[in-house]
Amino acid sequence: MLKRFLTNKRRSSSDSILWLCLGYYILMALITPGFFTLNNSWNLLYNFLPLMIIAIGQTFVMLTAGIDLSVTAIVAVASVVGGYAMSADSSLFASPGLSILIGVVSMLLVGVVIGLFNGLAVAILKMPAFMVTLTSMLFFSGLAVWLTQSQNIYNLPDALVTFPYTRFLGLPLPAYVGLLVIISTYYLLNKTIYGEWIYAVGVNPRTAVVSGIRLNRTLILVYVLSGICAAVGALLYTARLETGSPVMGQNILLDVIGAVVIGGTSLFGGKGKIEWTAAGALLMTMLDNSLNLLGLSFFLIMIFKGAIILLTTLLNAAREQKQNSHA
Repeated sequence: MLKRFLTNKRRSSSDSILWLCLGYYILMALITPGFFTLNNSWNLLYNFLPLMIIAIGQTFVMLTAGIDLSVTAIVAVASVVGGYAMSADSSLFASPGLSILIGVVSMLLVGVVIGLFNGLAVAILKMPAFMVTLTSMLFFSGLAVWLTQSQNIYNLPDALVTFPYTRFLGLPLPAYVGLLVIISTYYLLNKTIYGEWIYAVGVNPRTAVVSGIRLNRTLILVYVLSGICAAVGALLYTARLETGSPVMGQNILLDVIGAVVIGGTSLFGGKGKIEWTAAGALLMTMLDNSLNLLGLSFFLIMIFKGAIILLTTLLNAAREQKQNSHA
C-alpha cells in the first residue's frame, strides 16, 4: 500500500544533470587554463567529496520538506572539538592513534547531538525547520569561535594530515569514505522501510501518519543523519587543511543547498535521489573551481552560483506544476 502511494510521487531528475556535468566539464576544459590537468582533477575530487557527503545529509532533510541551515555550524564545531581532541598541544592522550580515534568519535557525536537537537525541536515542538536550524547555525557558529577565541588548532597527528593523500588501489582514502557514504545512504533510502517513510512524510505527513508511519521518529532521524554527514565532511576538511578551524565551512551553505536543488530534490519534499545529489555536488564543485581559475572575484562567483541555483529552482517548480496538472 505504501509503495503504491509513493509510485507517482517518487520521480528522479532526468539524465540531464549528468549531461550537464559532462558538457560543462568539456567546455571548461576548452576555455579555462589549467582546468584540464591532473593536479586540478585531484583538487576537484578533494573539494567534491566533503561537499557531496554534506549535501547527501541535506537531501534526507529536504526529502521531508525541511531544511538544515546548521550544517556549516556543525562543520565548524566538529572541526574545533576534533582538533582539540587530536592536537598534540591539547590532547589528553599520548598515543596519536588513540587521539585520532577519540577525535573522530567526538566529531561524529557533535553531529549527532546538534542533529538531535534540531530534530527534536522540529518533530516534538513543531517548530519551523528554517527557524530552528537558522538559530542553531548562529548559536553553534558563535560557540565554535568562542571556544577557540578565533584561533585555529594546529599540530594534528601526521596520520590524519596524510590521510587525504594516502592511496589504495590508485585512489585516495577519502574517496572510499565518499563511496561508503553514498552506498550506505543509497541503500537506506531505496532498500529499507525507513526510506519509504522519508518519502511518504515528504509527500504528505498526514497521509503518512494514517498509513502507520512514525512521523516524529522519521523527522528526528533525518536531522541526525544530516548532522552525521556534516561531521564526516568536517573530518575530511580538517584533515585536508591540517587544522581545526572555527570558521571552517562557513561559505559552503549555498553550495550544499545548490547541490541538492540542482540534483532535482524538491523543495516541497517527497522527490529526490542520492545519486542525483552527488551529480549536483559535482557540478557545484566544477563551477566553483572553474570560475576561480577564470579569475572571477568571490562576489561574482556567488552571484553566478546564486543565479544558477535560482534558475534550477524555477525550472524544477515549473516541472512539478506541470506534472501535478497532468496527475
